[in-house]
Amino acid sequence: MNDPGRGGPSAPVALGLAWRSLWRDLRAGELRLLMVAVTLAVAALASVGFFSDRLQGALARDARQLLGGDLLVASDNPTPAAFVEQAEALGLAHATTLNFPTMARAEEARGGASRLVALKSVEEGYPLRGQLQVARGADAPGEPTRAVPAPGEAWVDAPLLAALGLQVGDALLLGDARLAITRVIVLEPDRGAGFLTFAPRVMVNARDLPATGLVQPASRITWRLAVAGEARAVQRYAAWVQEAAAQPGVRGLRIETLESGQPEMRQTLDRAGQFLNLVALLAALLAAVAVALASRGFAARHLDAAALLRVLGLPQRSIATAYALEFLAAGLVAAALGVLLGFALHHGFVLLLAGLVPGGLPAAGVWPAVLGLGVGLALMLAFGLPPVLQLAQVPALRVIRRELAGPRRAALAVWALGLAGFAALLLVAARDWKLGAIAVGGFAAALLLFALAAGAALQLLRRMVREGAAPRWLLLATRQLAARPGYAVVQVSSLAVGLLALVLLVLLRTDLIASWQRATPADAPNRFVINILPDQAADFRGRLAAAGVARYDWYPMFRGRLVAVNGREVRAQDHADERTRRMLEREFNLSHSVEPPPHNLIVGGRWQADESGAVSVEEGIAKTLGLRLGDVLRFDVAGAPVEGRVSSLRRVDWGSMRANFFVLFPRAQMPQELPLTYLAAYRAPQEAAAFDDALVHDFPNVTNVDLGATLAQVQSVLAQVVRAVEFLFLFTLAAGLVVLFAAVSATREERAHELAILRALGAQARLLRQVQRAELAGVGLLAGALASGVALVVGWLLARQVFGFEWGAPLWVPLAGALAGALLALAAGWWGLREVLRRPVVQTLRRV
Repeated sequence: MNDPGRGGPSAPVALGLAWRSLWRDLRAGELRLLMVAVTLAVAALASVGFFSDRLQGALARDARQLLGGDLLVASDNPTPAAFVEQAEALGLAHATTLNFPTMARAEEARGGASRLVALKSVEEGYPLRGQLQVARGADAPGEPTRAVPAPGEAWVDAPLLAALGLQVGDALLLGDARLAITRVIVLEPDRGAGFLTFAPRVMVNARDLPATGLVQPASRITWRLAVAGEARAVQRYAAWVQEAAAQPGVRGLRIETLESGQPEMRQTLDRAGQFLNLVALLAALLAAVAVALASRGFAARHLDAAALLRVLGLPQRSIATAYALEFLAAGLVAAALGVLLGFALHHGFVLLLAGLVPGGLPAAGVWPAVLGLGVGLALMLAFGLPPVLQLAQVPALRVIRRELAGPRRAALAVWALGLAGFAALLLVAARDWKLGAIAVGGFAAALLLFALAAGAALQLLRRMVREGAAPRWLLLATRQLAARPGYAVVQVSSLAVGLLALVLLVLLRTDLIASWQRATPADAPNRFVINILPDQAADFRGRLAAAGVARYDWYPMFRGRLVAVNGREVRAQDHADERTRRMLEREFNLSHSVEPPPHNLIVGGRWQADESGAVSVEEGIAKTLGLRLGDVLRFDVAGAPVEGRVSSLRRVDWGSMRANFFVLFPRAQMPQELPLTYLAAYRAPQEAAAFDDALVHDFPNVTNVDLGATLAQVQSVLAQVVRAVEFLFLFTLAAGLVVLFAAVSATREERAHELAILRALGAQARLLRQVQRAELAGVGLLAGALASGVALVVGWLLARQVFGFEWGAPLWVPLAGALAGALLALAAGWWGLREVLRRPVVQTLRRV
């Protein structure tokens, strides 16, 4: 015979028992709550996954227009022929452009004015990604085109026409060539926002470039080879280029991609991914809470059945195997339903967002479905199975003595394994270790804090509410909570975790998205003016004031080369990284300000106003050059040495379209005379064209750059992402409310038993309703206050460490969260427990 405590029947017997139990529990509705929780969680994650997968693909596709291709090979010298040959061998389309600053001028008959321009030569096929928009006149509407300037023609920015007094059809002189202006450039997809592109654009056909005579050995030309094609071929080409660029004798060559080419768009896309992934994390958290509570209720209702199986001689191992197989099958079915539901719901998002992304959304991949199935099984096995496995240890004596073997705590190792699995799940869903670590660490700490706070609150409540001094309903509610402190702590903690996710959703939807939008607001500067001389500063600022421009960035600017760090000479050839060498070979744009720029975040050290001998460095360039706080930097500024100790590091929001500098001196005035000019960044007044013309006329030496097209591109993508995030937040918020209701409903039988005993002792229905409401309101009030407080901390960490925002936490959130928690708990309790008081007492007591 088999030992009833340790042996076991064959696997088919356990499998048959699992199937019969699954079928019986499904018909009886015992697994309904568990499967609904898992289905909702997987549906939320899958819908987010499917839609974000397609959205990110569409945004990445559209953002490629900022590069003009899938990958760019940029060089200070003509691109080697081998690079073009390799692209052709891999089946990639390619187009080469040349970019450099030069002077353009009008004919003497048209005034002979000259202007610094950013010349760009293009060839057929440009751009490989994105689309040019040109107009037939300065005031004509833009039209998309796949053509490039024909030989003998030039396409120009509208400000150049105003600056030189020309019109479409007039001639433009470039070096030794005379070209006819035939189009006005409205949108140039790969223009970017660097200082080298601040001058007005002139675009010509590559076949006209030799005739200009402008390409000389000392010319500051950048050759850009753009390639586009199948993703794997682009990756293979990128790997080949990196190997070729590392060969001896190959210098000044670098790869530009979506990740490295355009900081403002890269930052926007990164933040979009972080927001979408955070929604998935919160949905997974809510599901874990619901599954854990529902499985606890399932185990409590199956104690008698497990005891009966022990009486009939079924071994513990067989019982455990049967329940494990039952939960595995239920989790698989629920996860599959969730994936199907999520796929259907994501089509709802696509319909709601029709026209959001030009060209439609690409097809979704299979990864969201795989992740959804994995999430469903992981949630069921990690959080649902541990309480149920206790059923295998129920003593057979419980058949006679019902008070024996109530729900017990699962083994510490089992819960530790489940929590570790869930933490790994969150990290996978986050796709960002910092975001995942804050979520995992924050919620783990929150659980511990909630449990401790709930226990302390129960002790305080027991002392404060005394018999004879408190209403009867409050006294009974307090006694019910205090009689089972462990149950009350679990209840408060679970509700608090669920509310924490909901409060975070609300805060992220309002405050963080608002901060994100403020980073690139609708009134962001669209004009950058450089080369303003010191004796022009007062007149220029007066002109801005007269035009109604009250808010603008104004910074002095001087150029310097980094020559030494901590007294040691800096040499570009000592560094293997090409980007580092390029930075050390060029001059930096330096500035000084007594206060840090309001759109910069101090992330290291301290900014002290008017500190002598100090310097603040942007954290990215500090990392690239290996600079640390306390390092002493020496710059060569027009032959004069200028030193500063790195006293602070700044995080610069390159997507803000504001005036930004790698290096700033925290001084109102520099200690010596420097050859400086001024930079202004502002939003152009309503009559922008006339204002620009007047500035160029009165200040002919300045360079006035219209960044309207670049700003429009960034804000267009930002608006798309914000709308998508809003819809995803609304769906996840609704899913969170449903899961929160499920968590409250999971305790129905325990509450029914307690209220049945009070009814048997003669308590009236009105009193019991008051007791129920007081208990629910008290638990919700405490859980809401705790959740809101922790949500402020976690939100602040996410804002500062992940999204890079300054976030002022609203102090009214804990009060609002406490009231919302009480209302939600009352609403969920009323809906889930409305039939408890109407159930006959005998029926309730017979279930226990």
